[in-house]
Amino acid sequence: MPQEHTFDLEVRYYETDGQGVVHHSNYFRYFELARVELLKQVGHDYADLERDGYMLVVSKIDCRYRSPARYGDLLRIHIRTTRARGARIDHEYRIACGERLIAEGHSTIACIGRDGLVQRIPEILELDEK
Repeated sequence: MPQEHTFDLEVRYYETDGQGVVHHSNYFRYFELARVELLKQVGHDYADLERDGYMLVVSKIDCRYRSPARYGDLLRIHIRTTRARGARIDHEYRIACGERLIAEGHSTIACIGRDGLVQRIPEILELDEK
Protein backbone atom coordinates (compact mmCIF):
# COMPACT_ATOMS: atom_id res chain seq x y z
CA MET A 1 0.00 0.00 0.00
CA PRO A 2 1.32 3.47 -0.76
CA GLN A 3 2.10 5.57 2.27
CA GLU A 4 0.77 8.91 1.04
CA HIS A 5 -1.69 10.50 -1.32
CA THR A 6 -2.76 14.10 -1.96
CA PHE A 7 -5.69 15.43 -3.97
CA ASP A 8 -7.70 18.62 -4.34
CA LEU A 9 -11.39 19.10 -3.56
CA GLU A 10 -13.51 22.22 -3.96
CA VAL A 11 -15.87 22.89 -1.06
CA ARG A 12 -19.46 22.44 -2.21
CA TYR A 13 -22.30 24.66 -1.01
CA TYR A 14 -24.18 21.84 0.74
CA GLU A 15 -21.13 21.16 2.95
CA THR A 16 -21.44 24.57 4.58
CA ASP A 17 -23.59 26.06 7.33
CA GLY A 18 -25.58 29.29 7.27
CA GLN A 19 -22.39 31.35 7.49
CA GLY A 20 -20.82 29.63 4.48
CA VAL A 21 -18.32 27.75 6.67
CA VAL A 22 -17.73 24.00 6.21
CA HIS A 23 -19.71 22.14 8.87
CA HIS A 24 -17.40 20.25 11.23
CA SER A 25 -18.93 16.85 10.39
CA ASN A 26 -17.74 17.09 6.79
CA TYR A 27 -14.09 16.76 7.76
CA PHE A 28 -14.71 13.12 8.67
CA ARG A 29 -16.20 12.65 5.20
CA TYR A 30 -13.09 14.25 3.69
CA PHE A 31 -10.95 11.81 5.69
CA GLU A 32 -13.00 8.88 4.40
CA LEU A 33 -12.69 10.14 0.85
CA ALA A 34 -8.91 10.33 1.37
CA ARG A 35 -8.86 6.65 2.41
CA VAL A 36 -10.91 5.71 -0.66
CA GLU A 37 -8.59 7.68 -2.96
CA LEU A 38 -5.51 6.11 -1.36
CA LEU A 39 -6.92 2.64 -1.99
CA LYS A 40 -7.77 3.53 -5.60
CA GLN A 41 -4.15 4.54 -6.09
CA VAL A 42 -3.20 0.86 -5.78
CA GLY A 43 -6.00 -0.27 -8.11
CA HIS A 44 -8.52 -1.45 -5.50
CA ASP A 45 -11.69 -0.18 -3.92
CA TYR A 46 -13.78 -0.93 -0.88
CA ALA A 47 -16.19 -3.04 -2.94
CA ASP A 48 -13.32 -5.40 -3.84
CA LEU A 49 -12.34 -5.76 -0.20
CA GLU A 50 -15.89 -6.33 1.00
CA ARG A 51 -16.50 -8.88 -1.75
CA ASP A 52 -13.41 -10.73 -0.43
CA GLY A 53 -14.76 -10.63 3.13
CA TYR A 54 -12.73 -7.72 4.55
CA MET A 55 -14.63 -4.94 6.27
CA LEU A 56 -12.70 -1.83 7.27
CA VAL A 57 -14.33 -0.03 10.18
CA VAL A 58 -13.35 3.11 12.01
CA SER A 59 -12.13 2.23 15.48
CA LYS A 60 -10.96 5.71 16.47
CA ILE A 61 -10.94 9.09 14.76
CA ASP A 62 -10.20 12.68 15.71
CA CYS A 63 -9.98 16.07 14.07
CA ARG A 64 -8.32 19.29 15.15
CA TYR A 65 -9.86 22.33 13.48
CA ARG A 66 -7.34 25.10 12.78
CA SER A 67 -9.06 27.56 10.43
CA PRO A 68 -12.48 27.65 8.75
CA ALA A 69 -12.91 26.48 5.19
CA ARG A 70 -15.62 28.18 3.15
CA TYR A 71 -17.79 27.53 0.14
CA GLY A 72 -15.67 27.57 -3.03
CA ASP A 73 -12.32 27.06 -1.27
CA LEU A 74 -9.99 24.62 -3.00
CA LEU A 75 -8.83 22.21 -0.33
CA ARG A 76 -5.68 20.14 -0.61
CA ILE A 77 -6.29 16.90 1.27
CA HIS A 78 -3.30 14.81 2.28
CA ILE A 79 -3.38 11.34 3.84
CA ARG A 80 -0.43 9.39 5.19
CA THR A 81 -0.48 5.79 6.39
CA THR A 82 1.62 5.52 9.53
CA ARG A 83 0.93 1.88 10.38
CA ALA A 84 -0.67 -1.02 8.53
CA ARG A 85 -0.13 -4.48 9.96
CA GLY A 86 -2.03 -7.06 11.89
CA ALA A 87 -5.67 -5.99 11.92
CA ARG A 88 -5.02 -2.25 12.15
CA ILE A 89 -4.36 0.69 9.84
CA ASP A 90 -3.45 4.14 11.18
CA HIS A 91 -3.67 7.31 9.10
CA GLU A 92 -2.80 10.96 9.53
CA TYR A 93 -4.67 13.67 7.62
CA ARG A 94 -3.88 17.27 6.77
CA ILE A 95 -6.25 19.64 5.01
CA ALA A 96 -5.04 23.01 3.75
CA CYS A 97 -6.29 25.86 1.59
CA GLY A 98 -3.23 27.31 -0.05
CA GLU A 99 -0.74 27.87 2.76
CA ARG A 100 -3.47 28.01 5.42
CA LEU A 101 -3.88 24.90 7.57
CA ILE A 102 -7.56 24.04 7.89
CA ALA A 103 -7.62 20.77 9.84
CA GLU A 104 -5.53 17.82 10.98
CA GLY A 105 -6.69 14.39 12.05
CA HIS A 106 -5.87 10.79 12.84
CA SER A 107 -7.76 7.55 12.47
CA THR A 108 -7.40 3.92 13.39
CA ILE A 109 -9.15 1.48 11.09
CA ALA A 110 -9.85 -2.10 12.17
CA CYS A 111 -10.30 -5.01 9.82
CA ILE A 112 -13.14 -7.41 10.55
CA GLY A 113 -14.77 -10.27 8.72
CA ARG A 114 -18.43 -10.66 7.79
CA ASP A 115 -18.88 -12.37 11.15
CA GLY A 116 -17.78 -9.20 12.95
CA LEU A 117 -14.60 -10.77 14.29
CA VAL A 118 -11.23 -9.06 13.99
CA GLN A 119 -9.01 -10.40 11.21
CA ARG A 120 -5.69 -9.49 9.60
CA ILE A 121 -5.74 -6.86 6.91
CA PRO A 122 -5.21 -8.22 3.39
CA GLU A 123 -1.63 -8.23 2.13
CA ILE A 124 -2.35 -5.45 -0.40
CA LEU A 125 -3.00 -3.07 2.49
CA GLU A 126 0.14 -3.83 4.48
CA LEU A 127 2.44 -0.86 4.73
CA ASP A 128 5.44 -1.01 2.43
CA GLU A 129 8.26 -0.39 4.92
CA LYS A 130 10.79 0.55 2.21
